[in-house]
Amino acid sequence: MQERYSLNQTPEQIARDVIDVQLRLAGWAVQEKNRIDWQVSAGIAVRHYPTQDGLEADYVLFVDRRPVGVIEAKKEEEGHHLTVVEEQSSGYAESKLKHLNNDPLPFVYESTGTLTRFTDYRDPKPRSRPVFTFHRPETFREWLGQERSLRERLYDIPGLNPAALRECQTMAINNLEGSFRDGRPRALIQMATGSGKTFAAITFIYRLLKHADAKRILFLVDTRNLGEQAEQEFRAYTPNDDNRKFVELYNVQRLQSSSIAGDSQVCITTIQRLYSILKGEELDASLEEQNPAEKSWQPKEPVPVAYNAKVPIEFFDFIVIDECHRSIYNLWKQVLDYFDAFLIGLTATPDKRTFGFFNENIVSEYSHERAVADGVNVGYDVYTIETEITRNGSRIRAREFIDKREKLSRRKRWEQLEDDVVYTSLQLDRDVVNPSQIRNVIRAFRDALPVLFPGRTEVPKTLVFAKTDSHADDIIQIIREEFNEGNAFCNKITYKASDDPKSLLARFRNEYNPRIAVTVDMIATGTDVKPLECLLFMRDVRSSNYFEQMKGRGTRTLSFDDLKKVTPSVTSAKTHFVIIDAVGVTKSLKTDSRPLERKPTASLKELLEAVTFGAQDEDLYTSLANRLARLDKQITEQERAAFIDKTGGKSINQVVRELLDSWDPDSINRKAREMNPEAVQEMGGSPSGETTMFLEQAQQVLLHEARSTFNGSLNEFIDTVRRVHEQIIDTVNLDQVTRSEWAAESGEKAAELIGEFKAYLEAHKDEITALGIFYNQPYQRRELTFRMIREVLDRLKADRPMLAPMRIWHAYEQLEKVKGASPINELIALVSLIRRVTGIDPVLTVYDRTVDANFKQWVFSRHSGAGDKFTDEQMSWLRMIKEHIASSIHMEQDDLDLTPFDAYGGRGRMWQLFGDRMDGIIDELNEALTM
Repeated sequence: MQERYSLNQTPEQIARDVIDVQLRLAGWAVQEKNRIDWQVSAGIAVRHYPTQDGLEADYVLFVDRRPVGVIEAKKEEEGHHLTVVEEQSSGYAESKLKHLNNDPLPFVYESTGTLTRFTDYRDPKPRSRPVFTFHRPETFREWLGQERSLRERLYDIPGLNPAALRECQTMAINNLEGSFRDGRPRALIQMATGSGKTFAAITFIYRLLKHADAKRILFLVDTRNLGEQAEQEFRAYTPNDDNRKFVELYNVQRLQSSSIAGDSQVCITTIQRLYSILKGEELDASLEEQNPAEKSWQPKEPVPVAYNAKVPIEFFDFIVIDECHRSIYNLWKQVLDYFDAFLIGLTATPDKRTFGFFNENIVSEYSHERAVADGVNVGYDVYTIETEITRNGSRIRAREFIDKREKLSRRKRWEQLEDDVVYTSLQLDRDVVNPSQIRNVIRAFRDALPVLFPGRTEVPKTLVFAKTDSHADDIIQIIREEFNEGNAFCNKITYKASDDPKSLLARFRNEYNPRIAVTVDMIATGTDVKPLECLLFMRDVRSSNYFEQMKGRGTRTLSFDDLKKVTPSVTSAKTHFVIIDAVGVTKSLKTDSRPLERKPTASLKELLEAVTFGAQDEDLYTSLANRLARLDKQITEQERAAFIDKTGGKSINQVVRELLDSWDPDSINRKAREMNPEAVQEMGGSPSGETTMFLEQAQQVLLHEARSTFNGSLNEFIDTVRRVHEQIIDTVNLDQVTRSEWAAESGEKAAELIGEFKAYLEAHKDEITALGIFYNQPYQRRELTFRMIREVLDRLKADRPMLAPMRIWHAYEQLEKVKGASPINELIALVSLIRRVTGIDPVLTVYDRTVDANFKQWVFSRHSGAGDKFTDEQMSWLRMIKEHIASSIHMEQDDLDLTPFDAYGGRGRMWQLFGDRMDGIIDELNEALTM
């Protein structure tokens, strides 16, 4: 039943009527003080209740006949004065009520019906805050049954045990808990991708549940894939003060319907599903697959959110918003404003809007650059591939015979062009496919691999970003051909992959094959694939935040042992990753946000999804109507019949009319007259408050009728029909690579890294023994031991992890010709680098190659004289000693008792072979081979 407001009501009376409605929706019975019926409800809101001082509170709230709170009502125009009214409302709360010897009332509101503020006077420093509406009586009953309020219990959280936490995680959690104690309602944690945001979040969620007795916490994501990943991390988490898993201690529910279990303490859901739950509707799961912030169409203003008694405003105590740089604006902001909860944002890439939304309360700032410096992340280099057609497009002359291919069925037909076809780089892989362009990019990538990853015998784990599913299929076919590999080598991993995308992703992450994955959507952001060492961009990205997230797929660190499991030829832990820029993505202009005006470039699919979600925007409905009207002229009679079947009898023209009518003033007027016949005369004059209300109600009915037609099945059908058009396959114009080289900034970055490495060695040469020998006492290099070099490596990793030897080795590879393949381990790399920096070697040379050359020279010098020559068995022992020095830096006599010498008789056998020359030969080799 719709509420009616009389035309002669005062603004104060209208505000009270609105407040009455809101109270009833929240479970309160609204009654006059002389007509109280305690049996109606556990929660009674009594109007105009007097105090013993003779004053009247606008509303006194009773729970189980006990007064618990007051509401001070003001007209809507007084919204900007509500904080001024706090003294008045708190005065009522502290007063004795007539007939009652009550204590001060803890729960106090000031409200205009449009704006409501709430103060819990049980808090340590009571502070009013805006709330969407009033809390439920059951909530007050529960709160009063607790000794202290939630904000006071936040002071009980003990100091954090940093075991198993990174320094950046410890800092974020400590600062966040300090923010809670300060009563700040919103906090932002900015941590670089790969630095452990989710682990830190689960840690503070655990502490809030255990130590602050939080009732329910929401972990909010914007794609189903991220929700599944978060659920796995909750299941894997074991706190450092309890041997049990998180899920053994607390109930974790990932929402997959509109139902929320009453005993859930952690809920994981997409913001799309949360919105549908508030609307009381089921959500088509396909709408959770793509991050809504990536859609080109965005609404002009938040969609209205109505109160839902099943999910009241106090349902969650805390809301953690993952990837909050992209999911809290425009359409979704009001979903978050609905809840009376602390909001904690997690992001690697905040922008100005993010800072503003979280009240500039940044409790942690941990950048990618800092994460790389700390060894938490790995850095990257950029390699550029450019082709003639990628840059300039091409022209197909009239009368050429070309293929045309249907996008979905991929069925081809042969046709002769009547006119020239000129296409730009922007049309590539959408309107026109040039296989030669794709092939030349893939060949250039393949041929550059020895430069990008020297010494590898297999392709590093590589992720290719494609424009569309059709583009991805073309790329996969050509990759398999150019690398001469089978199906397992390269797979498409998207939500629409015919194979199970989760299984494919698991194989890509944990198994040898696939070596290359091609994606459009699913693993562009948020998904961890730690072995990734190469990102190949074959699509441009114009959003700076989205690009940073895509780059973040490569930043994860991985140990040598774990990386070797999937990439056997590696010789070290993951030290960096490479971005292959084949479309100019690293150079194209990026923006921080999307414009909010109508975008004619928005896809039909995106418009359909927005309407299905309930977005209310005239441009949106008009755009969709125009697209459908255009589609009606293109489809077959059979497709029109299928459309009517899927809409329950509505033709495309009828649907178009409904979309346009929902914003047409005449149609809205007609609907309002149908719904309110008695108001016909009133609506004929100038708009009154009640007339406006009738019109708004009528428009909401028309909007509901228009959008209720759309669902996942119909949307998919419309999008499929639209996409059954043809692409031109340009096999006439062959492409050629015009550029395949390290980007200039990669060379600059490499030089900077080498400079920092040299400065570190110079600064520590007087305190680290091995460095002192290299710099100041080169004649003592024969005394260098494995332990001495290990000390240098350990200090370097502790002080400057970003200067890891294999990272510096890679930097040298970009700037000069390096002698030898990649070192077999970090110690060999470090010795080689120190020799290069100190000038012993004029170019960087793998240490074991230097040892080999010195060994040959030493043997030659011994054999060239008149003395005895070494026998074959003696030479075998000398080669074993040489290999030992090459890998362990130094030879000790005791090493003869170890592998591999022990298998050939050890120290005793060498004595038999060399006699009293044994010690001298070991000393000679230690000196000669390390020079």
